[in-house]
Amino acid sequence: MTKPNPTDLQKALKGASYPADRQSLVERAKENGADRELVDELSHVKKGSFEGPDEVQKAVFKGE
Repeated sequence: MTKPNPTDLQKALKGASYPADRQSLVERAKENGADRELVDELSHVKKGSFEGPDEVQKAVFKGE
């Protein structure tokens, strides 16, 4: 299994509405068929809500 990348994250969150909370994004990723590692990364980010996809990407890949 390879480490998730920003393109995988974008595909996983396709169709998400913002602002969004972490749990709804995790559910969206599962619905979109994201691999388990990406769903895991997303479910463990510290931030609880996001204004847009850029915030999600920063949280997942930079730990913000």
